[in-house]
Amino acid sequence: MNAPRSPFELHARSALLPIDVQCGFDLPPWPRRNNPSMEANGLRVLDAWRRTGLPLIHVRHDSVMEGSVLAPGHPGNAHRPGFVPLEGEPLVTKSVNAAFIGTDLDLRLRRLGVDTVVLFGIATDMCVSTTARVAANLGYRTIVVGDACACFDLKDADGSVIPAEEIHRAHLATLRAEFAQVVETLDVIEALEALLASGEESMKRPG
Repeated sequence: MNAPRSPFELHARSALLPIDVQCGFDLPPWPRRNNPSMEANGLRVLDAWRRTGLPLIHVRHDSVMEGSVLAPGHPGNAHRPGFVPLEGEPLVTKSVNAAFIGTDLDLRLRRLGVDTVVLFGIATDMCVSTTARVAANLGYRTIVVGDACACFDLKDADGSVIPAEEIHRAHLATLRAEFAQVVETLDVIEALEALLASGEESMKRPG
């Protein structure tokens, strides 16, 4: 029997940040990944969010490492199907783990009046986690959509492999303990539906 979900609400000062949902993570040298439902869940969140007109800022990793499959110009740098920003949707590009470092993301959010950020994407333990931690330190209410994130098997110092499922679970637990509220796709969709039903006037895309 599934445990009841905790009450979860969103308001008109919330922004969605899809993190690094890029093709290159399917290519070597990236190892086995967990959560094959990440894309489907992420698309459900993205579609529901677009219907509200709430702020949405895409994040893409433009690697500066030589030979990286995430480098600009490499096919792996592209967003996965369905995650390409639509016309008028802003894109922030970064070259480190946190989307706030070396970018104008914080400035963009402040100008929009955002005080809550909702994150999903790749990888749970790297750019999602790091961005969430910085967001919390900057004073944002931080939400991570756990079932719309994924990460990879990781070699330990002794050469053994820590399964991606364990890494994913541990990082979500750490975020939950200190930095963010961890929710599921259905929580976000229901919260957005409730917000639409409330008719909150400020729920309009800036511009």
